[in-house]
Amino acid sequence: MRDILFRNWSKGVILFFSLAMFPTNIFAQSSSGSLDLLSSIIIATVIIVFGAIIFVTDSLLQMEGRRQLEGKDAKVDSSLFPKYIGDASELPSYIPKDRYFKLRRGFDINLEGKPENKIVETPFVSKYSVLPTDFRGIAPIPKITPEEGDGLLAGDELFFDKRNPEIKFVSPVSGKFAGIVRGPKRAIHEVTVIADEEIKYKELPELNLDSAERSDIVNFLKKYGGWVHLRQRPFDIIPDPEDVPRDIFISTFDTAPLAPDLNFAVQGEEAAFQTGIDLLNKLTDGRVHLGMDGRGKEIPSRVFLEAKNVEKYWFTGKHPAGNVGVQIHHINPIKKGDMIWYLHPHDVIVLGKMITERRYNTERLMAMCGAEIETRAYMRSRPGAQVGELLSNITFKNENVRLISGDVLTGNKKEKEGFVGFFDDQVTVILEGDYYEPFGWLLPQEVRPSLSPTFPGFIFPDMEYRADTNSHGERRAFVVTGQYEKVLPMDIYPQHLMKAILTNDFERMEGLGIYELSEEDIAICEFVCTSKMPLQQILREGLEIVNE
Repeated sequence: MRDILFRNWSKGVILFFSLAMFPTNIFAQSSSGSLDLLSSIIIATVIIVFGAIIFVTDSLLQMEGRRQLEGKDAKVDSSLFPKYIGDASELPSYIPKDRYFKLRRGFDINLEGKPENKIVETPFVSKYSVLPTDFRGIAPIPKITPEEGDGLLAGDELFFDKRNPEIKFVSPVSGKFAGIVRGPKRAIHEVTVIADEEIKYKELPELNLDSAERSDIVNFLKKYGGWVHLRQRPFDIIPDPEDVPRDIFISTFDTAPLAPDLNFAVQGEEAAFQTGIDLLNKLTDGRVHLGMDGRGKEIPSRVFLEAKNVEKYWFTGKHPAGNVGVQIHHINPIKKGDMIWYLHPHDVIVLGKMITERRYNTERLMAMCGAEIETRAYMRSRPGAQVGELLSNITFKNENVRLISGDVLTGNKKEKEGFVGFFDDQVTVILEGDYYEPFGWLLPQEVRPSLSPTFPGFIFPDMEYRADTNSHGERRAFVVTGQYEKVLPMDIYPQHLMKAILTNDFERMEGLGIYELSEEDIAICEFVCTSKMPLQQILREGLEIVNE
């Protein structure tokens, strides 16, 4: 902690004295005229040269330090401004040293509007929708099962994929089937249900995990809606039931901006989570891995800490340390031909409740967050809830806001008539950035979260920022900056990979690690990108190419 304070204090002192040395009358007229101007230019030049020398020296020291210590388990930082590097002996007693990963790269976007750990009353939501667009790899026009006006129980079939008709997509609530909404090319975008005030559930058959064969569990999940909660890496698609994954991974914490506290969100779900883990162990010949929060801010929930029949690994670092893709990379990377599955903890609980409660129950705590709302807390709701109704009891600080299902890096923009995504557990409300900033590229006019030292936010690492959707720039030439490598804690060269995708170089895509990445992993690179490139879109195009 002392090293962190020293680093930020020392940078602040340098900045202060640099400003103090700069003549205040640089633009003022005086009797000496050109002499004052000349001296001001000389002083400014000296400051710039001094700063450049420090920057170059610091970079060279770090490069030489990495070269000297390559392959050694050393805890030394040779920078002029040393970063705090924790020693394994300082770890809490519940973290085993041989299962601990300290990630050096990353970037935290510290925004205003974090949800408080409290639960507020959820308003009645009358409309829910399962969105086929939330599931990659299925046909754009699935087969709808009920007729408009038919009564449904939670867990009744809504539609199935024509390519895999045995995999059923079911209703999250009971009520009446309200029809579909089509998008471009007549693709089905929404499958809507008008919900009952009191949810009634379809009773599922009993399944004994101790005696059940893998085929019995697969058929059970396919028929009653559980299979679609599984996702496959690479490609982020619904797995093929005939495939057996190498391993299954679950991240138990989220480092994305304003992300919900999963320790709070899963409280009381020990039995369902453990049953879900036991079920997953039946689906793989490998192991089920839990990515645990090793940052030490709080002890992980008993739900995660006491889970059995899992391999636990601990991670600390800045975002995206909580991403399951980053954790897979450090535990056991995905190679060509490998196939792993992953789930969110809420999805593990859903699968567990299908066994323990014998019903399809997707209720969960969802975070209502963002600087533009008064009440930042959790509500009990379900994926597919209509956003406007879910937020009907929330007071907005401004009218001109952006509603996002998910986090600000990877979430989807929603109107009030839209619906929460199937895999989302937060709704974020931030200011709409529909304004222009004159000379913003030349004169930083306000402090904002940025990797660039142009903005002095690095002096105050705990400062929270009020976010808006303005990207503060437009797309430019795709130049090599090294920014992506600073924030992505994986042994991958993302900028080279993006260029390989843009040039449709299949072999280079594979060689540069495209199978290990998903949009959420590259999103932080998109945030810091000087060229404002749509990296998530580019990556998805590349994944579609190699998946053909």
